Order: sequence, then C-alpha cells, then structure tokens
Amino acid sequence: MVKAVVAGAAGGIGQPLSLLLKLSPLIDELALYDVVNTPGVAADLSHVSSPAKTTGYLPKDDGAKAAFKDADIIVIPAGIPRKPGMTRDDLFNINAGIVKGLIEVAAEVAPKAFILVISNPVNSTVPISAEVLKAKGVFDPRRLFGVTTLDIVRAESFVAEITGKSSPQELTVPVVGGHSGETIIPLFSQVSPSVTIPDDKYEALVKRVQFGGDEVVKAKDGAGSATLSMAYAGFRFAEKVLKAVKGEKGLIEPSYVYLPGVPGGEEIAKKTGVDFFSVPIELGPNGVEKAIDVLGDITEKEKALLEVAVRGLKDNIKKGVDFAHNPPQK
Repeated sequence: MVKAVVAGAAGGIGQPLSLLLKLSPLIDELALYDVVNTPGVAADLSHVSSPAKTTGYLPKDDGAKAAFKDADIIVIPAGIPRKPGMTRDDLFNINAGIVKGLIEVAAEVAPKAFILVISNPVNSTVPISAEVLKAKGVFDPRRLFGVTTLDIVRAESFVAEITGKSSPQELTVPVVGGHSGETIIPLFSQVSPSVTIPDDKYEALVKRVQFGGDEVVKAKDGAGSATLSMAYAGFRFAEKVLKAVKGEKGLIEPSYVYLPGVPGGEEIAKKTGVDFFSVPIELGPNGVEKAIDVLGDITEKEKALLEVAVRGLKDNIKKGVDFAHNPPQK
C-alpha cells in the first residue's frame, strides 16, 4: 500500500498535481490537505476511475496530522503566489512559515516519508525543512528533495525547439545549482544525445531556462504563474521516486538535496562550497542512492554560470537556516 499526500492540494499547482497522482497506478491512497476546499477537490477526484482512494482534509480536527499519518510520500506545493504590493521578503516569510509548519507535522506522524518540496523559494525552503527534521531527530537526507524538475522540463522543451528535435522527452539535459533565476545552471555541453547550440543563441537559451517562469507570468497577464508545467514536473519526479521504491533501477533526475548527507555528495559540496545543491540523483528504494558529479567536464561558460549561482545559493541557504532557528515573531 502506497500512501501519497499533497499539501496545498487546492491550489493552482496542487489540483493538477493531485489529478496526475490520482491517475498513477503506483498509488493506493491519496490524501489531500489544504486550508480551504480540499473536501471538494477530493470528492471531485474520487469520481476518476482509477484505483487510488482519495480523501480531503482541512486544518480543523488536526486535519494535517490525519492527512500525513503514515504517508510514504509527501509532495508540498503549498504557499501563496506574490501579490501586488508584496515584497519578496513578505512572500518568503509567509511561504517559509507554511513549509516549516507542514514539515513539523510530517516529522511527527510520517518520519520516514519521502518529502518533495515544491514551495518557493526552494533554495531556502529545503534548508528550512532539513533544520526542522534535524531538530525533531528524524532527518534522513536521502529522503528530502527540492523539486527542480521544472527547470529540466523547460530545458528539454527549449533545446528541442532550437535543435529541431520532435521528442523533447528523449533528451537528457542536466540542470544543476538551485531553483531560481541565476542559481539555475543548464549544462548544454552535456545534453544526451548531444546537440549543438549555436553560439548566437546560447545566452538567450540560458536566460530562458533561468527565467522561464517570468514568461508564463507575463503570458497569464498577472493572473497566475507556472502551475500546469510545475504540476507535471512535480508528478514526474514523484513517479520516479515511487518507481525506484518498487525496485526499478537506473532512474536519474536532478534534485536539490543536502549534499553532505547523501552518497557521493560530500565531494560536490567541497567543489561548490555549498551544502545544498541540485545535481543528478540516482534514485533507489531508500531515496537518494547516489549524487552524480557532473561538474568535472563543464565548459568555461558553464564555470562562469556556476560562480554566479553559488554566490546566490549561499545567501538563500543561510536565509533558510536562519529562518528555521529564528522565525519572525507574529
């Protein structure tokens, strides 16, 4: 029996993500949690003719604990999008607080669950999650993931567009670093099967992968951000984790993890100077089987991107750790 939980299930990412998980034959029970509307979303999804039994929970009556109890995998897209007049710090404090609260519940009632953090800013919310799990004595770095798959999905799509490939999914494009703006490092030199990116298009392509979210916000004309593509990316990563648990071998996808705590991560941490970093991860029954170092063969252009990314990541990680230890007083 596999129990999956979506925390933030009534939101723009949560609803399509919950639909995709409901369709998965790998899931027997799907528990949905949010501060509003979850019973309705669960009722709606329960009419979909797939095996997963679906339930919806609200905060009342310890709903979060009931939803999370004995979960095998918890996917967290919870949070709010930035609203007009809101600073990035305002947004950070709200979303960081939401994630911290959810991880505290997970630590108590599902300490062995695989936790997939989607809530932005991932560069900071994953360090927050790690600190909370450490404080509760249940931190297993192999089971905590920052979902960066949307950067990979975008890179696959955009590289296919430029190179004329008709099946983007057949490309493997490593994207490493973090999960916002200049902390995102697409390694086009390591695309498989290999492709040639014309020099005059390289810089624009890098920027498009780094700031693809802005493209969506602009196209939605202020009425939303990347929700459908993020839901697909979150599902793609969750499905790989679940397949690996069931014994499938050779499943690799980049993810933002705590490097010192995973096999192969220590060397990458020394090389980059940061403890949290997204690299291709080989998945196994216990989560991270191995972090794969792809930084040995990078080009000069990619080295320059790495330098900028690491500077940004150091600040983001510190901000997350500081928040976990000293959350702002309400």
